[in-house]
Amino acid sequence: MNKESIYGLTFDKLTAWLMERGHKKSRAAQVWEWLYRKRVTDFSEMTDVNKECVQVLSDHFVIQTINEHLKQQSADGTIKFLFKLKDGNLIETVLMRHKFGLSVCVTTQVGCNIGCSFCASGLIKKSRDLSSGEIVEQIMKVQQHLDKAGKDEAVSHVVVMGIGEPLDNFDNLVDFLLVIKDQKGLEIAARHITVSTSGLADKIYDFTDADLRVNLAISLHAPNDELRTRIMIINKAIPLAKLMPAIDYYLAKTNRRITLEYILLKDVNDQREHALELSELIGDRRPLVNVNLIPYNPVDEHSQYQRTDRETVSAFYDTLKKQGISCSVRLEHGTDIDAACGQLRSKQIKKDIANNLV
Repeated sequence: MNKESIYGLTFDKLTAWLMERGHKKSRAAQVWEWLYRKRVTDFSEMTDVNKECVQVLSDHFVIQTINEHLKQQSADGTIKFLFKLKDGNLIETVLMRHKFGLSVCVTTQVGCNIGCSFCASGLIKKSRDLSSGEIVEQIMKVQQHLDKAGKDEAVSHVVVMGIGEPLDNFDNLVDFLLVIKDQKGLEIAARHITVSTSGLADKIYDFTDADLRVNLAISLHAPNDELRTRIMIINKAIPLAKLMPAIDYYLAKTNRRITLEYILLKDVNDQREHALELSELIGDRRPLVNVNLIPYNPVDEHSQYQRTDRETVSAFYDTLKKQGISCSVRLEHGTDIDAACGQLRSKQIKKDIANNLV
């Protein structure tokens, strides 16, 4: 039997699964506490759960499905984990330290098909979606790393911005969010969770209707269709004329702020006219929009792009502010390691191929 990850079950699904097999509803709460509060790595460690329940769980599920393959630690405390899945695929997960807490960036797919021309994540095309359990387990592995350090630290924030397009793995994303938000377990507040999408308009409507109450970020990176299509091929299929109404639907139905992510590429999208055009695109959405300006992490395979200098970043920021746009410049983490998302994975796969390991 190919056993599934127990982390893939939401609390309601775990409860229903156990009750179908004759166990009391309260048994799910016991199991849940062992998984997410005591963070056991084997069902046999659930000492106050009856043997029959432990046996049926171990017959159908596993707790550990991913293993640490490589780890890089930055001088600023950022840790990039390269995890190996059961099928041998590699994924990245990043722990970042902020003044407001500990944030983890998770991956949702093995590879990425979005094809952004500046991004390391898309260097290797998507081979499959991650299961909800594999996404949850990234959080658990990082938390177990913190537990071993003995500093009584906990993951407080989650960003779904790693390898892959989260909304292209919608059902597993939703279950992942329900698991990590559950107040009986990890209890990560919805307001501390952000999902980033390249702009899958149809899925933004679904995401809005799901009423998950987590934050949404849109990878915009350009203020017009011509430029956005040049650097993000997805814009050819989902132009701004389709994306912006989906954003409007989200804003109207949730009344929540949305973040527009904007990577600054030298002499490509970082000039004053681009900032003014971005302001015009945002228009009367200003009260519920924040623009997050992102310094570019150069990628060897995308040498046509360079990092915007600080003076130009500052001028872009100032132009937006003068137009009444709320904006910020993302703090950088892990600049002394493979900072770009997907970069460590890509390098390791190339190294394994060179050594005939894959």
